[in-house]
Amino acid sequence: MGLGETLLAGLLVMVLAVALLSNALVLLCCAYSSKLRTRASGVLLVNLSLGHLLLAALDMPFTLLGVMRGRPPSAPGACQAIGFLDTFLASNAALSVAALSADQWLAVGFPLRYAGRLRPRDAGLLLGCAWGQSLVFSVAALGCSWLGYSSAFASCSLRLPPEPERPRFAAFTATLHAMGFALPLAVLCLTSLRVHRVARSHCQRMDIVTMKALMLLADLHPSVRQRCLIQQKRRRHRATRKIGISIASFLICFAPYVVTRLAELAPFVTVNAHWGILSKCLTYSKAAADPFTYSLLRRSFRQVLARMARRLLKRTPRPASTHNSSLDLASMVQQVLKRTPHPASTHNSSLDAENDSCLQQTH
Repeated sequence: MGLGETLLAGLLVMVLAVALLSNALVLLCCAYSSKLRTRASGVLLVNLSLGHLLLAALDMPFTLLGVMRGRPPSAPGACQAIGFLDTFLASNAALSVAALSADQWLAVGFPLRYAGRLRPRDAGLLLGCAWGQSLVFSVAALGCSWLGYSSAFASCSLRLPPEPERPRFAAFTATLHAMGFALPLAVLCLTSLRVHRVARSHCQRMDIVTMKALMLLADLHPSVRQRCLIQQKRRRHRATRKIGISIASFLICFAPYVVTRLAELAPFVTVNAHWGILSKCLTYSKAAADPFTYSLLRRSFRQVLARMARRLLKRTPRPASTHNSSLDLASMVQQVLKRTPHPASTHNSSLDAENDSCLQQTH
């Protein structure tokens, strides 16, 4: 095994370890928190993480052995079964990402009607369609004997058939990548554009409130005013950065492999083994990146992970001290005063509501 194969094997081991750990954490969080798994987005995330976990556990190790040994598994029929799983899980992962982006658009664009528009049962039907489409392509490839060991990618997946079957195989490959890559990419870009428009409108309204609060608070310290303006700029770019990361990760992980597979159909193109293995590793890296992009970096999942860690370490919250009790008493008094209207504070209530957003950003 040369230097190139050693580096690719190390990259594959790292992707395999991160994919197993991160997807297992997502499934543990959803199993621990009933609030996460009862939502429609939770159903979609469980499906995506379960597919990535199966891909990491059942497909990546055989690709690693192919990189190290340069030959397929010796068991009869094992390579066809692995190729079936590879085709099914890769297509299902891309369609699940498209379903998650559509769910995000519904949650952001229609927040008050989101629960009625996409329920867990509807999410299950959507995933059923994705499973059906992935299963049709996998069964068709298995029935036509197009699954086997591909030395250019060091993995059990689609392989080039003999010359008389090349036209049918080319049509099948083009249709597979059109439905499993181009269609999810179009859905991802369209829904992300809608989410970005809604996020920009929300940021503009929040900027207006912030500027009004800064104008009213004339005696505000310059450092606090500057912090509010910096936070305002960060809020403008936050939605763009998140959307850009999701689209860029989809393209970086899937586009090289899809383009290589389509270029392989040309009779004058020979795929370099190192490039083929690298493009395959990039598709596997999607299984390691998605848990962080869609789950583990969110506040709800971080809170569940913190509760799980405290329970594992058997730490109980400390009793409230005298200072905390006085603060709680003060907050209770403040809530009571807010509920009881006072004639002198009627005019100032609207100003306080506008100033809260800026003051929250400073803390």
